Amino acid sequence: MQHAVGSPLPPPHQPGHGPAVGWSPAAHHPGPPHPGPHQGAAPVPPPAPGFTGPPPGSVPPAPQHIPPPPAPETTGHVPLPPGGPVGMPSTPPAPAAPDPSGTTLAVLLIGPAGAGKTSVAKYWADHRRVPTAHISLDDVREWVRSGFADPQTGWNDHSEAQYRLARRTCGFAARNFLANGISCILDDAVFPDRPVVGLGGWKRHVGPGLLPVVLLPGLEIVLERNAERSGNRRLTDEEVARIHGRMAGWYGSGLPIIDNSQLDVQQTAQVLDDVLARSIASPPSW
Repeated sequence: MQHAVGSPLPPPHQPGHGPAVGWSPAAHHPGPPHPGPHQGAAPVPPPAPGFTGPPPGSVPPAPQHIPPPPAPETTGHVPLPPGGPVGMPSTPPAPAAPDPSGTTLAVLLIGPAGAGKTSVAKYWADHRRVPTAHISLDDVREWVRSGFADPQTGWNDHSEAQYRLARRTCGFAARNFLANGISCILDDAVFPDRPVVGLGGWKRHVGPGLLPVVLLPGLEIVLERNAERSGNRRLTDEEVARIHGRMAGWYGSGLPIIDNSQLDVQQTAQVLDDVLARSIASPPSW
């Protein structure tokens, strides 16, 4: 008996015995062969009546990913309102008198070196009923370490540039504190004869609601307090006298002036509250 060429031969067996153990016809007679290159693909049945899906063989488009909207600027999980110019503080309805200790305020304490601005500002901020920050221009100026424009060397273009930069930084901080319900008291030796870099600059950077108050003790008190200073905060007696003389120009300016020559820090802070209460009821024109 002949077999076609290429057909597998059945395993030998003896009469009375079945196929050899382990041999499987399926292993040597696989299913129908795959279509070759000359054969076409299997026909695709037509879609059922009423079917509106994509045509056979088409790939549905991938869903487009829509990015989520950007999250608002936050610190931790608390959104911060943006800082803006400080408006005038609202006056409580009559007959209640203004209470500056419980009102959100922006105060600028002006005075010469040795007037006690920093001590009074810190005490006033520490003893208010509402959150209050103290921002000292001298402290911010001293953030510059290498290349610091030391006031002991005199006033020049370099020191004026750093002063302007420090004032803008203080104004930015004050607006952001106030936008989040925190009062501010700033202190600076503002001269009345330099409106561009002085009071006018503070008004531009903080806002029209800034309440300026001048702290101006006598010359002998200023000289005595300056002598207790050290480092670049201590000026010569001649420079202190010159600054004090220029500060006298605030008299007649319409700004409230506190002569704290005979007042300690606590008493000066109490007078400051009284002055601010009057300023809230009738804001000064400056």
